[in-house]
Amino acid sequence: MIPRKLFLQSAAVLATAMAVSAVAAVDVAKLPPATSRKVDFAGDILPLLGKSCFQCHGEKKQESGLRLDSREALLKGGDHGVVVVPSKSAESLLVHLTAGLHPDIAQMPKKGDKLTADQIGLLRAWIDQGADWPAQSTATGKDTKQHWAYTAPVRPALPPVKAPKWTRNEIDRFVLSRLEKEGLKPSTEADKTTLIRRLYLDLLGLPPTPQQVNAFLTDKRSDAYPRLVESLLASPHYGERWARHWLDAARYADTDGYEKDKTRFVWFYRDWVINAFNRDLPYDQFVIEQLAGDLLPVPSGVEGPVPSGVEGPGATKERRLATAFNR
Repeated sequence: MIPRKLFLQSAAVLATAMAVSAVAAVDVAKLPPATSRKVDFAGDILPLLGKSCFQCHGEKKQESGLRLDSREALLKGGDHGVVVVPSKSAESLLVHLTAGLHPDIAQMPKKGDKLTADQIGLLRAWIDQGADWPAQSTATGKDTKQHWAYTAPVRPALPPVKAPKWTRNEIDRFVLSRLEKEGLKPSTEADKTTLIRRLYLDLLGLPPTPQQVNAFLTDKRSDAYPRLVESLLASPHYGERWARHWLDAARYADTDGYEKDKTRFVWFYRDWVINAFNRDLPYDQFVIEQLAGDLLPVPSGVEGPVPSGVEGPGATKERRLATAFNR
């Protein structure tokens, strides 16, 4: 009788040999090329694995003995042997399976959408770059150290374009670059009537009056459009239009239909939010005042009596009003 340890070792050797044989049978020339840029694991690879792989090869289920939700498990492989060979994507079974090139195993994933050529290219580039898996990254996609919220934004380089004269600013370069990549041409510029209607609906949520349209049409100054933009941003209707999104998130319009809810008269909080948008209150201050406006220190340059009790010395009437968000 073959000892159990020897049997397991023999099985592992056989599985590896079968995997090597399958690699030899794959036409690597048919593999999508690896992406040329540096791949971000948390942003590019982990979401891809989470969507396409973890359902069958994750914490709860490991088909074919394969688990892919940690680097250790990924490099260990499964019943068919090693699936990822760091720095060698063309020899990695995971790439062959997602590309549908394995001679004996169906294309992965079995369920859901197959990976696109671009996604396989990202997977290849990640493996070729060493299959890095930061210790802070988890199967849920959370990265406590490299989360985007803690990463300082970096201005990207402007992409090359074939028709630079069409662009007027840096954003146009990115738009045109993508259009050219897709083989498309920019639309012709909209007429002034269409432009003013778009602008009013976007910034104010209201259409322009005929008089406002005529005034814009007769304004022949070269900066007529930016002037119009500035005037609409200064309109009190701007705050009314854009505060709605925050009020929805704060559940301002919820009814008292739920048995624990009571009737609320908090229209003054609604007005505070609208005024905050119209004052262009910085976002950090906007959030802080709503969460803890009654606990803040005295604002610089403010004089007057200090509120008593548990409130902070800077708990002005307006700041206390903002905390209706918590209600």
